[in-house]
Amino acid sequence: MTGLFYLGMAITGVLGFLVIRPRLFAADDPSATLAHLVGNGSLVRAGVVLEMLMVLTQALTAMWFYRLFRTVDAFAAGGIAAFGLVNAVIGLGSAAFLATAAEIAFGPVGDAPTTVYLLYLVSGNLWGVGAMFFGLWLIPMGLCVLRSGWMPRPLGWALIGGGAGYLLGAFIVYLAPEAQVVAELVAIPAHVGEFWMVGYLLVRGVHRRALQEAPRDDAHMALPAAT
Repeated sequence: MTGLFYLGMAITGVLGFLVIRPRLFAADDPSATLAHLVGNGSLVRAGVVLEMLMVLTQALTAMWFYRLFRTVDAFAAGGIAAFGLVNAVIGLGSAAFLATAAEIAFGPVGDAPTTVYLLYLVSGNLWGVGAMFFGLWLIPMGLCVLRSGWMPRPLGWALIGGGAGYLLGAFIVYLAPEAQVVAELVAIPAHVGEFWMVGYLLVRGVHRRALQEAPRDDAHMALPAAT
């Protein structure tokens, strides 16, 4: 279930943010953005719905990760849930801005082009600053992978490194906008770790017996337990 929810979050996020949004939002052109919305009503509504579905699957993924790892490290598992739910709230705000932009586009009030453009900018920047929490939720996820011994250790390190990269990239985007390529590069380990985690959960999974047992305390499990 955790893998399915995570996959649903990935699919809705890619479709909404990387497929539909670029077809509607024209950077530096409020009039073109409004025209795109007016001329693609069904696509606009699909974008809002996909954003809402991503919020739903993000929240469920966060809670199911807590359920999966709570016996390994309750503090780290709680961090996954807490940071994941913050991501869901960010998505909820973005969906509300997109829905408002659609309402104004289909029933113009005031300076519709500027207002719609501004709403899309705010929505995009919500995800921009929210990248901090996309990074933060991967770090405790990686720690739980390492401490549990249920999954490959390189997966745990990929998640931790990816989370740190996401976190760093979020600041790079605003501190050095011209270094956008660098921000994208440091996020690559996060993409690898996330898709690896989804694939592992769906293909291999975790045996129920492992969930009921304490994590292994072998010599190679080098990370200390949380206090």
